[in-house]
Amino acid sequence: MSKGVPGLDGVVELATVVRNGFVESRHFGMAVAVDPDGRPIVAVGDVDAVILPRSTAKPLQAVGTLVAGAVLDERGTAIAAGSHTGEDRHVALVDAMLASAGLDRSALQCPPDRPEDAPTRFRLIAEGIDPEPVRMNCSGKHAAMLMAADDPAKYLDPSSPVQQTIQAEIERLTEATTGILTVDGCGAPLLGMPLSGLARSFSLLATAATGSAEHQVATAMREYPEYVGGRGHLNSDTMRLLPGVLAKGGAEGVIAMATPDGHAVAVKVIDGNPRATTALALTLLEKCGADVSAAEALRHVPVLGGGQPVGDILPVI
Repeated sequence: MSKGVPGLDGVVELATVVRNGFVESRHFGMAVAVDPDGRPIVAVGDVDAVILPRSTAKPLQAVGTLVAGAVLDERGTAIAAGSHTGEDRHVALVDAMLASAGLDRSALQCPPDRPEDAPTRFRLIAEGIDPEPVRMNCSGKHAAMLMAADDPAKYLDPSSPVQQTIQAEIERLTEATTGILTVDGCGAPLLGMPLSGLARSFSLLATAATGSAEHQVATAMREYPEYVGGRGHLNSDTMRLLPGVLAKGGAEGVIAMATPDGHAVAVKVIDGNPRATTALALTLLEKCGADVSAAEALRHVPVLGGGQPVGDILPVI
């Protein structure tokens, strides 16, 4: 198995950036949509190629964390599965999760960061507050892992029980063992997986039986989308506009979505730019028969000139 995403022979054009009728840029990659049985409905590019899912894997990691023993309520489960924007409500929840395990912010091993939420970021800068790990978008995931860890100092060690359980659950849900183990930007172990396996895993999340860890994660994401992302976050907006849909994006142009009946999609933009991923995923859901009209605005990514729309980023799949 090759190490790395496919070259040009394994990708197709997914979206164009059009400015005043001129195609300024093109995004290439792979995209797949599966039915509730995991069978491909749409597959463009090498969808069985191994990718690094980045934060799109967080719902799967949350399943593993629950199986490993973390006791989370719905909001805690949602933020464990999410990439929060660092608002005060997110920090308060992470603090409460840590406190429930007898820990505080000093236990977090994710890097310090400023909030993605602009009003919060500007306020903290004005107050002279430096970047903090708790404001980093992955701190909810880290807090959940700490809640399941037998040794908080080693909760990111790939050989630790919590990480071994997470790895096993991801391999079960994706139906793939790739042998690709990397370190994510937040410092947590990150498994490679086929893009098709990522889509299948979201299908399983969306249709999981009541009482399962998968069902807990899916329910929490649906009930508390503001903890999966935050104010103005595309994942949160998608789930708010399309009740029942699961949506989770990640760095480097990855996204996955699923409908309540188990149709699921996954996209990897090969240049790593995420600007077209939500529109692409919604287009794929529509090809599966889903009504995404309530989120129509999210399918139109304007290209600006002089502060005014002069074009669009258009899916071409």
